[in-house]
Amino acid sequence: MNGARQRDTRATIALIVAVLAVSWGAILVRLCDAPKLAIAFYRLLLSTLIVAPAGALAWRPLTRRAGWTAMAAGALLGLHFASWISSLSLTSVASSVMLVSTQPVFTAVLSPWLLGERAGRRGWAAVALALAGAGLLTGADLQFGPQALLGDGLALAGALTASLYLMLGRRVGVQIPFPQYVSLVYGSGAVALALLVALGGVALSGFPAASWLWIALIAVGPNVLGHSLLNWSVRRVPALVVNVATLGEPVLATFYAAWIFDERRAPAFYAGAGLIAAGIMLALGHPRSAPSSL
Repeated sequence: MNGARQRDTRATIALIVAVLAVSWGAILVRLCDAPKLAIAFYRLLLSTLIVAPAGALAWRPLTRRAGWTAMAAGALLGLHFASWISSLSLTSVASSVMLVSTQPVFTAVLSPWLLGERAGRRGWAAVALALAGAGLLTGADLQFGPQALLGDGLALAGALTASLYLMLGRRVGVQIPFPQYVSLVYGSGAVALALLVALGGVALSGFPAASWLWIALIAVGPNVLGHSLLNWSVRRVPALVVNVATLGEPVLATFYAAWIFDERRAPAFYAGAGLIAAGIMLALGHPRSAPSSL
């Protein structure tokens, strides 16, 4: 019992640190004067280079299915960044980050088939509270016109791909040493983004010097620290819990955007943030269960 509590406590702490780290992603992207796909590509390329030495030391032979599943998770992460980062130039930070955080809905619907994990009443209640908070924070953004709606659609696509990425990590993670897994995920995500960059003819150079600093900070903070801790946590707690916990990101990012970019918070922001916090707390008490094996 004590061992299980210790694991739960460690996972909770890891989730808190992860959310604190990833919440800076939207802000750093906005500060970076470079094409959005280029930012996403370099984010995962630099992350791969950082974690590769540890991944090489932990490397062991994998089953074909486990290897392909890890690389599929990486490709989904790349698509998540491509769609979400692109949305940031079309809509506000608050709307983009909040809509991309609707990923718990996709997880609650899909995890019974992918993981054999059902949300249950507590899980669905947590999702409902979080979505109610999201609605309060983003409803006003619809008045910004068709461009904002396109950005919102890209953010929702980012939500679906992020949900699938974490669920695949939950499904296969226990079969692969953690450093090896994140190396595969970040590496395959970088390859997927390289293909998108090539197809789109996106420039990969000629940025201001400050942009390279922002890109490096994105890789080290939101990605290597934040996403790695999310992947570590999803091995230990249900994917729905991790997805709901990430809803702390938009609340923090909205505060940062108000401070740095002078983006006004909607009058209902604090009520929405309170509902999201309640959803997160409810999700953290979700019953623990093991994922189904491959």
